[in-house]
Amino acid sequence: MTHTAKVVLVTGGARGIGRATCLAATAAGYRVAFSYLSDHAAADALVTRIEADGGTALAMRSDVSDPGDVERLFAAVDARFGRLDALVNNAGSTGPAGGFLDSDPATVDAVLRVNVTGMMNCCRAAGRRMATGNGGAGGVIVNVSSGAATTGAPFTYVWYGAAKAAVEAFTKGFAAEMAPQGVRVNCVSPGVTATDIHARSGRSQSMEQLGQTIPLGRAARPDEIAAPILFLMSDAASYVVGTILRVGGGR
Repeated sequence: MTHTAKVVLVTGGARGIGRATCLAATAAGYRVAFSYLSDHAAADALVTRIEADGGTALAMRSDVSDPGDVERLFAAVDARFGRLDALVNNAGSTGPAGGFLDSDPATVDAVLRVNVTGMMNCCRAAGRRMATGNGGAGGVIVNVSSGAATTGAPFTYVWYGAAKAAVEAFTKGFAAEMAPQGVRVNCVSPGVTATDIHARSGRSQSMEQLGQTIPLGRAARPDEIAAPILFLMSDAASYVVGTILRVGGGR
């Protein structure tokens, strides 16, 4: 892989949709940087996999809700690669599943800080680097939302649905601000996807049961979400701005 290849930063990249996006980006010729919060083993394994596939990878532990951590993350990408062409805001958290009246305010606050504030922190850092008005070369930002933004996720995690609805609203507004600066901002909204975020939330329904609620009859694989993310990163989507792309199997 050449030293002039494009660079993508994927937050929450060690597992699930983030991991699949890193692998798809590597296959598409990108050099890959990704952040993770706590799963060092998964991060190390992904770096090994990317390098075995002939790619280049940088893994950084980062709490995206912490502006200082985000600046250190982007500074590390600057130092290693000297450029940033694409950002995928994938880091997210649901907290334990349940009804809102029984929810812990601290948990709700943490979910909002990761999914909303964290996404904004990264958009700010990337936008400042990419904006042509700041001397940047332009770029692409893809935010990852959720079908919960439209269903509301009642009795499961309405706070997460609210956070992802905020991601979608922010995407539309920020896209209008950044388009004149050579930066395309869009959003992918996955439906039920076979990742461990559901297991960590303590949902009572199995992935098979959730899949039965989908017209296609199954949950998505992470690579089926990574593919539309890569499309939005590509030149094939050069006129796509401020779009919320639903990838939900018909739901």
